Amino acid sequence: MRTQRGFLLLEALIGIVIFSIGVLAIISLQATAISAQSDAQYRIEAAKLINDLLGTLTLNVDRSSSSHLQTSLLTYAHQPTGSLESCAFSGSASNNADVANWVSAVTTTPGSRLPGTTTAMQQILIDTSATEYNKVTLTVCWQAANDKRTRRHSVVAYIN
Repeated sequence: MRTQRGFLLLEALIGIVIFSIGVLAIISLQATAISAQSDAQYRIEAAKLINDLLGTLTLNVDRSSSSHLQTSLLTYAHQPTGSLESCAFSGSASNNADVANWVSAVTTTPGSRLPGTTTAMQQILIDTSATEYNKVTLTVCWQAANDKRTRRHSVVAYIN
């Protein structure tokens, strides 16, 4: 019996260590889940913003003729050059009021909830060539405060 002294204390300490490791694992999983939820919320917001502009664009283009459609689509082109990988777009900004309102909503409206976004991180590409059939590519980029890389959401649509 004397050789078994202290084993209960040792077993209790091992149990506490195992329990502590489990609690730390759960805390780590919770942090990962919160991060994933935040990223999903930003993607939902980006999709909503793109969908809003795409709906406006679809409703407001001039469809009276093929050439009028292409001309009115081209007024929506915004910052057509730059790097998609880094979300650093450049080129001429659109003079279209719908695009100006959209860029403002993306970059300044508190309800948009896209962190770290600027006007240089939004792009609208319009390709009216015969092979692309009035292809419109809308891209929204953002970067959360604790995120090391820029995130983006792009949608391609064909307007006819």
